[in-house]
Amino acid sequence: MQDFNLSDFLKISAVLNYQLSARQRNWHSVASIVLDGKPFSNHDCEALLHTFDYLEYLYGNSTRNLGPFSVLHPLRATALLSHASKKADLLDLMTCLLHDSFEDFQPVIFKNSKSLKPNESFQSFLSRIPRDHHPPLIEHVRWLTKEPEEPYYHYIGRFLDQAGKSPEVISVKLADRLDNTFDMRIDLQDPLQGIDFFKVVYQVLFTDDYKGYKPEKSHQPTVILNGAERLYQLFKNIVLLSLIRQKKTALGDSVSRKLFQALAEASMQEAQRIALHIFGYHAKSVAKFKKCLLELMNYAREGGFHCVRHPNSGYRLDGILISIFDQTDRNARKKQLSLLYEDKSLMIEVAIAFVSVFLNFLNDSGYYLHGIGTKGIHPEAP
Repeated sequence: MQDFNLSDFLKISAVLNYQLSARQRNWHSVASIVLDGKPFSNHDCEALLHTFDYLEYLYGNSTRNLGPFSVLHPLRATALLSHASKKADLLDLMTCLLHDSFEDFQPVIFKNSKSLKPNESFQSFLSRIPRDHHPPLIEHVRWLTKEPEEPYYHYIGRFLDQAGKSPEVISVKLADRLDNTFDMRIDLQDPLQGIDFFKVVYQVLFTDDYKGYKPEKSHQPTVILNGAERLYQLFKNIVLLSLIRQKKTALGDSVSRKLFQALAEASMQEAQRIALHIFGYHAKSVAKFKKCLLELMNYAREGGFHCVRHPNSGYRLDGILISIFDQTDRNARKKQLSLLYEDKSLMIEVAIAFVSVFLNFLNDSGYYLHGIGTKGIHPEAP
């Protein structure tokens, strides 16, 4: 999965899920999928298998939002990390496998605890892996743990400060977000397959007889994760990538750089899918789409994709990150996302704006969205 595209992601999801669906799970087969053929000592492989056992104990048969087994997420994220690396490192793999474990299963035990007293199951797991891995593993997973009610940008800023000298941990977070970005879809194939988003945009802008984008498949209603909720996940990626660039962390780490690029690319393509879905099924007017694109071109010329702008500065997108996405209260955020979902023309604007933002991440190694900081999102003059 060197290209980190959705189609390959869906394939590896299917293969892993097939293994997880077996009456008796074969962790050796799962290990071979995760390692992607990389050499691994028998000693390290044994520790990896113990980690799988512990994950099975934690997650059991619980499922994720879209339906697959919950344990699939850490396994896939670890596969993404492994596939981006030239060699497999046991500590990094175990960190990635357990990156959500403290947050999901042991938040009280590990919160601000100087003298760690792991529960019996975790202590049993530690006894089965190399002793010299205990302190760094616990430390790395604690860094990756988001505190309850902690704002996302504060969490990422704190994490990057703690992990600044350990770029391998930053690569784990990038692999986690890459998996979460791909995991927003459970299609049989990539909806972008065979579709050139930029050709559609060119047709709208520069031809007079374009009839619009007409998807081959009939509309399948989404009841689990809609386009506005997907845009929120992309917003979180903008925050992560912006803070990594601001703090100049992991710049010299090849794995982190590769996963940074992969996350920006995957996010850009997901924004394209959202825009095309709305254009193809909900807001089909070519004239309105063209008007939207022309407005976004003016917005770009005024620096709108380089900083968070003040609300009511002349464009609908002004202040949108603050008013809709930067809601620490979950219920308030759900309300704002619901309002966004009802406004399909604004959805298209936001999606295409996000395409531009992620393109900037890909094109400019120094780019980040100004106004996003560890203390929150603050508008700046363009």
